[in-house]
Amino acid sequence: MPKPNGWVNGKTIQSWRLRPSNTSKPQPEYIPAALREDYFEACAVRDTSPKASATLARRCLQGMIRDFCGITEARLIDEIRELRQRLNDGSAPRGVEPETVEAIDEVRGIGNIGAHMEKDINVIIDVDPGEAQALVELIEMLFDEWYVARHKRELRLAKVKAIATEKKAAIATGRAKVANGNASTADDEAPVVEG
Repeated sequence: MPKPNGWVNGKTIQSWRLRPSNTSKPQPEYIPAALREDYFEACAVRDTSPKASATLARRCLQGMIRDFCGITEARLIDEIRELRQRLNDGSAPRGVEPETVEAIDEVRGIGNIGAHMEKDINVIIDVDPGEAQALVELIEMLFDEWYVARHKRELRLAKVKAIATEKKAAIATGRAKVANGNASTADDEAPVVEG
């Protein structure tokens, strides 16, 4: 039975996240700012507007296809088709997997709920916060698998290249010293011809 002040024992009337204000994770600067902003905003509205969160997740994934995969078409569905084609012919970027493309296509469908109204405006499809969170987690996974993995790979390869360059220089210096040493020794050992 409700009490005069509006409280009901044992029932949660409202809940919200005080600190931190959302569940977004810090993302590295080498991920484009537009993608990080869409991700952060999708996290921020996940509980208050799951449909908006799903729409932002869809937008973020489309941006990732355009940036990371270098595919730009008029519609997301066409970009996904092109990505599938590249995956099939072996020209997709490292880290893009068939199940990833399938998941992105599923997000497209869920994100369309918020982005496009049904022909019959009385048909309302909801997205709950848990579903929006699953989309956010896909973005986080792809940030790791695509951007972070590529960055770490580039750093490791650059380190190996720097080591190789340093060693080549040391070898060249060593050879020059040996060549100069042999030239000096050859001059010292040359017979003296008196005339």
